Amino acid sequence: MPIEILMPALSPTMEEGNLSKWLKNEGDKVVAGDVIAEIETDKATMEVEAVDEGTLAKIVVPAGTEGVKVNALIAVLAVDGEDVDKAGEGIGEEEPKAEAAAPAPAPAAAKSEAAAPVAAAPKAEVAADPDIPAGTEMVSTTVREALRDAMAEEMR
Repeated sequence: MPIEILMPALSPTMEEGNLSKWLKNEGDKVVAGDVIAEIETDKATMEVEAVDEGTLAKIVVPAGTEGVKVNALIAVLAVDGEDVDKAGEGIGEEEPKAEAAAPAPAPAAAKSEAAAPVAAAPKAEVAADPDIPAGTEMVSTTVREALRDAMAEEMR
């Protein structure tokens, strides 16, 4: 099954970026950790590393393309043992048709694409804890936020 390579978000506020250049070509072998492309934002140019091994089957977004939305398909990676030609077939043609057929609901499409990675990771069910009173609202926080708050409290 081909692996889709999506446009990464290089910052929490990033909505789109420029794909400045590809460092790998179609048909090249890719190992996890290989730098495959360079993405340019308004602030910096960052390298995109492969997270899987395989062969770069198809480059969907050519080098020099500006305004590529976050989580948009930029390339397809064929897993070892998979036919490279078949892995990249139809990928480039399907995307423009979908965008041309429905240009107005693009924000909704972006939301569903952004939600896809979150949906891929199963959420842990929160079990009722006898130590927590009923009706108490749970606040989700990141480690970074917790450390920042703890350091701010310590400095007071």
